[in-house]
Amino acid sequence: MTPRTATASTRHTAAGSPAAASTKAAAVAGQGDLTPLGRLEALCDPGSLRLMRTAVLSPTLGDRATPGDGVLAGVGTVGGRSVAVFSEDPALLGGSLGARHAETIVRLLEMAGDAGMPVVGFISSAGARLQEGLEALAGYGRIFAALTRLSGRVPLISVVCGVCAGGGAYAPALTDVTIMTRRARMFLTGPGVVREVTGEDVSAEDLGGPDVQKKNGVCHLVADHDDDAVRMTRELLGFLPSHSGEEAPRARPVPAPAFDPSVHVPTEQRRGYDVRDVARAVVDGGRIMEISAAWAPSVVTALARIDGRTVGIVANQPKVMAGTLDAESGQKAARFVRWCHLFGVPLAVLVDTPGFMPGSEQEGGAVIRHGAKLVHAFAEADVPKVTVVLRKAFGGAQIAMNSRALGATLVLAWPSAQIGVMGPEQAVGIIERRQIAAADDPAAKKKELGAEYAAEHLTAVGAAQLGIVDEVIDPAATRDRLVWAFGSLRRPSASEQRARNFPI
Repeated sequence: MTPRTATASTRHTAAGSPAAASTKAAAVAGQGDLTPLGRLEALCDPGSLRLMRTAVLSPTLGDRATPGDGVLAGVGTVGGRSVAVFSEDPALLGGSLGARHAETIVRLLEMAGDAGMPVVGFISSAGARLQEGLEALAGYGRIFAALTRLSGRVPLISVVCGVCAGGGAYAPALTDVTIMTRRARMFLTGPGVVREVTGEDVSAEDLGGPDVQKKNGVCHLVADHDDDAVRMTRELLGFLPSHSGEEAPRARPVPAPAFDPSVHVPTEQRRGYDVRDVARAVVDGGRIMEISAAWAPSVVTALARIDGRTVGIVANQPKVMAGTLDAESGQKAARFVRWCHLFGVPLAVLVDTPGFMPGSEQEGGAVIRHGAKLVHAFAEADVPKVTVVLRKAFGGAQIAMNSRALGATLVLAWPSAQIGVMGPEQAVGIIERRQIAAADDPAAKKKELGAEYAAEHLTAVGAAQLGIVDEVIDPAATRDRLVWAFGSLRRPSASEQRARNFPI
């Protein structure tokens, strides 16, 4: 069928058309929520949306079949750049996926790959359509395969607006970013099946609502409603290139807030603070878009701009577990670093960590394996990677957080930063344990010896003399150094695809 523009004329169509189904879906939409067609129109630039496959019918549903088979798909522009979009319609059997429905999504994904354009899918589906049985399940398999082929080639964004159940929940998990609205629910098995199989009585919200999925890394961003989700999606697309091998669009540079970023950092090594305040002090307009804020919060991952250029920020968060890395934060940071690598986004790494979390729980949780993912991700990434050590960097975490030895493009440190194998008091507790035990006041002696050890072995100047740090800088000069680095040390993007952004 010839693609057509989604305008007022296409919405005033006969009952049973995609637009009529969208109107029916409006009956269940709440404040701030949109119809399936409304989501696409709100996302795309005015008048740019062209729909396709609006006449396809399910041969299985008979009189209940509706044109489009429960999904609207097409191509529009967002900020003047082409984007492939689709929106599932719960008005037809709960948005369940049938063979024609699946074919429409797969065709759109193939077009996106051929044209090198991002994909945004609005998900609201009860899962595979029971009336179509194995054909519906095979449809999901084809979608998963198509998403996997696109992974790392074009940005993939899922917006879950309603139920996302059964095998269909794997589709958002195969994309780069998943946004959930407050009324969205994601789970492999619904409350009824859970109750029947396990005896557990749980609500859909407690089983797979956004407050559950944002804490385990399934959901990256939570929107209050559809309008909010559309706003987030447009902002996210603005940070990203249309495809791998292309540079992200550069925005007009905006000054950072006019204050020294070190004002947010206590001199006392054990005092916590919010590293996001430091990040905001060095990025354009003080604005960051944090990704996966509620999952593994001891590390911050965010998108921002420095001198108009998109950068990915990876930062230890001292207000949570003192900025310690653990199994989950290793996974979170590794996937973000790899995503930036695949799409040519430079990395600014803000380091303030005492190390990896010790203990049997972490060892049993495979902290070695998950920490190795972060090491691998930074070592693999060939985008400009600039590290700034704010206050401390100890042990294996010092290496894992984009150290010079791991391949950092540039390592900077603030003058008061401590860098070494371990913290000073922990170090003297091992090498001076007898002297400490013999002291009249062991705690005071340990503190005294720790200060001496730090002054001799852990200074930023000492690390610079060894070549571990490239330059010790005034904190007030941090933004200026980052602007220079990302402007001068840019590397040409590779034209070929190097990897997939598989779920870590």
